[in-house]
Amino acid sequence: MIPPLIGITLDSEEPGGYSTLPWYALRRNYCDAVAAAGGLPLPLPHHPELAEAYLGRLDGLVVTGGAFDVDPALFGAPIRHETVTLKTRRTDFELAMVKGALDRDMPLLGICGGEQLLAVALGGTLIQHIPDEIRSPLAHEQPNPRSEPGHAVDVVAGTLLRRIAGTASVAVNSAHHQAVKTVPAGVVINATAADGVIEGIEVPSRRFCLGLQWHPEYAIDPADTAIFHAFIEACRR
Repeated sequence: MIPPLIGITLDSEEPGGYSTLPWYALRRNYCDAVAAAGGLPLPLPHHPELAEAYLGRLDGLVVTGGAFDVDPALFGAPIRHETVTLKTRRTDFELAMVKGALDRDMPLLGICGGEQLLAVALGGTLIQHIPDEIRSPLAHEQPNPRSEPGHAVDVVAGTLLRRIAGTASVAVNSAHHQAVKTVPAGVVINATAADGVIEGIEVPSRRFCLGLQWHPEYAIDPADTAIFHAFIEACRR
């Protein structure tokens, strides 16, 4: 069986560290998770003008996370919180890819910041800084290693995520200071934390359109591996 070709968005860094020139970065476990589930991982450089060309060759898209934020102007916020950090070219590219994937009904998995961008592309809004908007929040930027759980999420019955996970509660890691705030009609909230923070979204009318605030590529919970297998299976159809 030919493995489906899965585009995985890269992060980008300015000169320093690895190179004296600007460079791309991606944790190996993103590619490892896709390959282990039966996909052919293909990291994607940031060329917004090539989005359609990429999409014409891909069978699925994974939008990854990173230490940056979606520009609040993209969801109509009048001000930008002082903690917000932008990577404009990366966001321009990922937004073009997400919109193109949605237009094609291509299977799409948004992870952490990728979930937030997916929500915005669908017409939703974001919390710009959780401690400023959530009363008594959990430690969403967990102090322990990302390879360990930070908290649990409640998975909503009747959702795609619940069918994949097969359980009402999933242990997740947590590495974010922003979160989805609102979603439009047609977008379903499928997971929440105990403090009310939205941890997952999906679009039932699409072939596979799933956003997760945590990082399932770490395979902390059995549900994480199941998510990648369900995604790759959708990419085969």
